[in-house]
Parts: sequence; C-alpha cells; structure tokens
Amino acid sequence: MVTRYDDKGKYFTNIVTKETLYAFIQTSDCQIQGWVYIRPDQRLKDEMNEQEQFFAVTDAQVFDHAGNMKYKTKFILVNRDQVIWIIPKDELT
Repeated sequence: MVTRYDDKGKYFTNIVTKETLYAFIQTSDCQIQGWVYIRPDQRLKDEMNEQEQFFAVTDAQVFDHAGNMKYKTKFILVNRDQVIWIIPKDELT
C-alpha cells in the first residue's frame, strides 16, 4: 500500500472507507438480503447513483418470488441496472 502526504501533512491511501448497511434488494428475478457498503458522507441513494456497473453485497441470501431461499453466499455482485428497489433494514416498520 502506498501512502502519500501533501504539503500540509494530510495523508492519502488507496483504501476507501465505507460503512455497512443491511438492506433488502428487489430485482425482477429475486430478492437479495445482505450488507451493502456506503461512504460515510453519502446516502444509500448516492451510492446507487455511482457509475460502477456492479455493487457488492456480503453475507447475502437470495430468495425467489415465493420466498424460498435459493442461495446463501459470503459475496455477490449485483448489477445496478437490475435493481427495482432497495430498502435499508432500519427503515422498515
């Protein structure tokens, strides 16, 4: 890892700090539940508007339309174009 310093002593690294957020993600084929990652100064909406085509979900569970679990995996990449809606777990009532 390379650490760079500017003339004021501020340091820069290649590591991007992100916070975890448990979310429910609906696609046309399935529902995914797991941890998504957002930058501390952004909202989930901001993260979904990033230009990268895929976003990571960890400790994911994938359910079919009937609610049956199809897969359980430590890591899955989700295509942003396939997301119909996404809800943070702490927003559910």
